[in-house]
Amino acid sequence: MGIHSVVLDCANPQRLASFWCEALGYRQAADADPFVVLVPPSGTGPHFLLQAVPEPKFSKNRMHVDVEADDIELEAKRLEGLGARRLIEEPRRLGSVWWIVMADPEGNEFCVSGETRS
Repeated sequence: MGIHSVVLDCANPQRLASFWCEALGYRQAADADPFVVLVPPSGTGPHFLLQAVPEPKFSKNRMHVDVEADDIELEAKRLEGLGARRLIEEPRRLGSVWWIVMADPEGNEFCVSGETRS
């Protein structure tokens, strides 16, 4: 038992697929309306599904993805280059874990997190 898939509601799954493939290092496995299915290259790990929904996003996500990185500042800059944007300027910290709150090109929140800030 475990998590098989994480599903992200969005307006345009095909457009977000390229962002999330690059962000996660995943590859696109299927495109069957209303879904685009992304999978890890090894085949092991949760699938990431992008699901087209008609309603717009109008508030904070109730759940979000954390992207793990050795250097969160460097990773945040890389993701900004792919179309993400920072939602906070200064990283946050809890114990030894640091994170930066970001949004994908459609405004869905996610975090870049790691044990070190830079």
